Amino acid sequence: MKSICKAHGYKPPNLHKWGPGVRDVYALHYIVSGKGYLKTGHTTFPVETGESFIIFPHREVYYYPDPQDPWEYFWIEFNNGAETARLLSMINFAPDSPFVKASPQDFKPLFHMVTTGGLEPFERERSDAGLHLLLSYYMEHYPSNKAFRKKDYVLSAREYIESNFWKASLSVLDVVEYVKIERSYLFRLFKEATGTSISGYLTDFRIQRACELLTTSQLSVKSLAYSVGYQDPMYFSKVFKKATSYTPSEYKKAFSAGSTAT
Repeated sequence: MKSICKAHGYKPPNLHKWGPGVRDVYALHYIVSGKGYLKTGHTTFPVETGESFIIFPHREVYYYPDPQDPWEYFWIEFNNGAETARLLSMINFAPDSPFVKASPQDFKPLFHMVTTGGLEPFERERSDAGLHLLLSYYMEHYPSNKAFRKKDYVLSAREYIESNFWKASLSVLDVVEYVKIERSYLFRLFKEATGTSISGYLTDFRIQRACELLTTSQLSVKSLAYSVGYQDPMYFSKVFKKATSYTPSEYKKAFSAGSTAT
């Protein structure tokens, strides 16, 4: 499998410049000190300490340092693929706007964490993990409009429920705190998107998972109840029958593989 990360490096403060020309990869630059300029299309962007710019594939660029205060920067190149496009879609970079102002976050330690050049699978995974971590901070500080679409809040809530439904202590408040938006706003978005409440979705998902386990495993009702977030098997059986019109035992008998029930 190809690594997303292609190369990385550091440029000390000197008069090195590049272009005009095009690249086949993305190249993210973070300015540690000094100043410089990025020219792309018909626009020249002045860039200075703490700011970042990215070169887009097949986009003509020319970048050069300020002669009086030449920039010092870290850079990283990554390939032009579907995963890269997904990551960058959540960051406020665009071909006509490839520059972001300084943020409170010092990105230098994150660039240090990115490694490239390894041939072993574990080295490639570490390299890509470092890039994902770095870009996650750019997502945090420079989110695109896509990163804040309404349905993303609902998706985050659903994914959290589906990863944690087995915890008996899981509550609606836990979901709200995870998504980090105002409670009533999330309730409205969730209801509009799914047709049910958060607590209703949690119960439905638990029962759905219980049905799967009843037909694919030999778990006892007690073990099954614990597996889907119920500490009391009797209460679980009551909730299950209300949702399916069957007791767990009746459901297993009716729908298990090899059942002759009609």
